Amino acid sequence: MELLHTLYEPAGEGPHPTILALHGWGANAMDLLGLAPHLVGGRFLVICPQGPVQTPIGPGMIGYGWYRIVPGSGQPPDMHAILKAGQQLWDFLQAAEARYHIDRNKLLVLGFSQGGVMAYSMALSQPERFAALIALSTWLPAEILEQVDNRAAWQQLPTFIQHGSRDALVQVDRARRSVELLREQRVPLTYREYEMGHEITSPSLTDLVQWLQANVLSPGPTRR
Repeated sequence: MELLHTLYEPAGEGPHPTILALHGWGANAMDLLGLAPHLVGGRFLVICPQGPVQTPIGPGMIGYGWYRIVPGSGQPPDMHAILKAGQQLWDFLQAAEARYHIDRNKLLVLGFSQGGVMAYSMALSQPERFAALIALSTWLPAEILEQVDNRAAWQQLPTFIQHGSRDALVQVDRARRSVELLREQRVPLTYREYEMGHEITSPSLTDLVQWLQANVLSPGPTRR
């Protein structure tokens, strides 16, 4: 597997409901792993790959991302870089499915910040592969919608979006616009906004757990 990654594996033989968790810019493969024990009592296999792009985050410290950005530049997203990173993630996911006990009918993609852009890109390009999409403190570049043409399948993709009204890194208006774009395409989504910054808090985590229980783990149609 080309991408470094961390893993939380539930008890039992599996196959397990699985979350592919994608960290944000400047973080690493450990960043979202701490969520795993809290997600419906640790029932999900959580796989956290590390972005391939290095970036300095302080004296002698290195963080990672999925594609290079220039903070504050106002430039549109580099779709070539996003698609290249997406292909690396698809290759990683294929290897993970062969190696780990993944329930492919209950496979989710979750992304925080820049990882959320990647989650949007993956889920909207191949919605039939995922049981749900979770986007945290992130945004959907309109350019991603122009790259894919599976709009009918989007209407079968449960989506959960959370954002902080005090987010200084990704302004909440960008999340609201993302919600509008998805609702225009009839994506079945739930949007929750919190009095928080660029983060995951106890209230937002509680809502995420409840949403997962109701929309993924409760009996109902499965994805093939």
